[in-house]
Amino acid sequence: QVRLVESGGELVQAGGSLRLSCTASGIIFSIMHMGWYRQAPGKQRELVAIIDSGGSTNYADSVKGRFAISRGNAKNTVYLQMNSLKPEDTAVYYCAAKRPGYDYWGQGTQVTVSS
Repeated sequence: QVRLVESGGELVQAGGSLRLSCTASGIIFSIMHMGWYRQAPGKQRELVAIIDSGGSTNYADSVKGRFAISRGNAKNTVYLQMNSLKPEDTAVYYCAAKRPGYDYWGQGTQVTVSS
């Protein structure tokens, strides 16, 4: 059974930092492309950052220079370091593991940034 479990979300003041973690089980983590997505109230889910199996990364324009995605294959974990947080970063953050034909999601972790 595939499980993705996110952690690290909490209430933080604007300008602060958080580190999200997502630990996977039931998959061959090292070959999966991993991503962080977010969904704010009343908005569609959007891509925040992705890291492929080779370690290449890509970011949404809104988080470039503030967020950093990384992975630890030995721990089956993907991370999202979030700095200089803004109120508009408030959302539920979801972890996803993808490959062609495979698409797994976690339950999400709430990040709230107060102004």
